[in-house]
Amino acid sequence: MKSHVNGEIDLEDGKSEKPVDKVIRSNKLMVHNQALLAGLAYCISSCSMILVNKFVLSSYNFKSSMLVYLMQNFISVIIVSTLSFLGIISTEPLTWRLIKVWLPVNVIFVGMLITSMFSLKYINVAMVTVLKNVTNVITAVGEMYLFQKHHDNRVWVALFLMIVSAISGGLTDLSFHAVGYTWQIINCFLTASYSLTLRRVMDTAKQVTRSGNLNEFSMVMLNNTLSLPLGLVLIFLFNEVDYLTTTPLLRLPVFWLIMTLSGFLGLAISFTSMWFLHQTGATTYSLVGSLNKIPLSLAGILLFKVPTSLENSASILFGLVAGVFFARAKMRERP
Repeated sequence: MKSHVNGEIDLEDGKSEKPVDKVIRSNKLMVHNQALLAGLAYCISSCSMILVNKFVLSSYNFKSSMLVYLMQNFISVIIVSTLSFLGIISTEPLTWRLIKVWLPVNVIFVGMLITSMFSLKYINVAMVTVLKNVTNVITAVGEMYLFQKHHDNRVWVALFLMIVSAISGGLTDLSFHAVGYTWQIINCFLTASYSLTLRRVMDTAKQVTRSGNLNEFSMVMLNNTLSLPLGLVLIFLFNEVDYLTTTPLLRLPVFWLIMTLSGFLGLAISFTSMWFLHQTGATTYSLVGSLNKIPLSLAGILLFKVPTSLENSASILFGLVAGVFFARAKMRERP
């Protein structure tokens, strides 16, 4: 046995680890496990949210998309407010100055949620995930013109493949519905607009907060609180009041249970996405989000027994692969 000054022990040519090395390895393993758990939670919550919404709107044939969206936002406000009151999280107080700055973003946010509900009612889950890729195209063009951000050739190739897959998927979709596709195209423009507008408004919003900062919980609270009165107005504009007063679904406890579950899942996506992004980074988050569409599309086809063809399945797969290729291209893109 031979002792060393540096504290290592060589026993028959086998060296034991330093205590510091053990701590470092243990910390790395803990971080890796937390990132894995965060990624799994994000994938499960995002997939479940879309599938539950599809189940409510299609399987139950519930005709009030506004109430579904209002229920989800109301539950989010209640939970975030409770956590903030208990001191578990911190949120910025809602002031008139902050509301006036944030209101334009919130209008786009509400439009984004509603059009997503409308499209999901008519289009199968797999095609919705493929058509959502068009959002990336609109966002990339918007970044180029608004922020003078230039993308390399790999990104543009991936975007072109996304457009091809969306067109081929629509042409081969056996359950094609023109209304649903129209809503989804509008949703793509609104989602891209929300992403592009949010970047500009966030800087202005931080200047009117008391702390000079605006965390993710405050943004969740802002969006969901401001969307409640807008949602109530839209229920009357879309003439859903008569339907809500006569439908027997609102008298079923099971239906309200599913609606409540969708509300919790909506908030879970916000929390798990922030957790996962904190544990990993924007590049890993983007790639996992693209990979997550593959099991989601498969589950949507199997659970809702969507009629499909070989051509349409190939188009869907092609679009999902294009999404992964886009995420990897963005990861390698020069800053």
